[in-house]
Amino acid sequence: MQRTRLNTLFDNIQIRFNRLFANPWRRISLSLIGLLFGFFVGQAVSTTAGQEAYWDITIAVFLILFTETISRIAYSQIQQLKKNLWLDILNIFKIGFVYSLYFEALKLAS
Repeated sequence: MQRTRLNTLFDNIQIRFNRLFANPWRRISLSLIGLLFGFFVGQAVSTTAGQEAYWDITIAVFLILFTETISRIAYSQIQQLKKNLWLDILNIFKIGFVYSLYFEALKLAS
């Protein structure tokens, strides 16, 4: 890829972001925020999809594609992308999202 000013800018932003979150406490707090935000989004999606009954199948297909795509990306290249912060946060977001959907299913079953 060519070294343009835009590529250099994005590279510098990524380096600064990685340096900022190299501290373990900041990384844990960002992971916790990702988990809670995933839980919130899962609750919102299940509530919205539950009100509109004709969107259930379509939304379920998109949610399965979303979670399976993130899982394939996150777990296929563990050795190469071991310290990738964006991938870790996205995977933790997915975990919170799936947990909230299971939680909603348990609430509906009781």
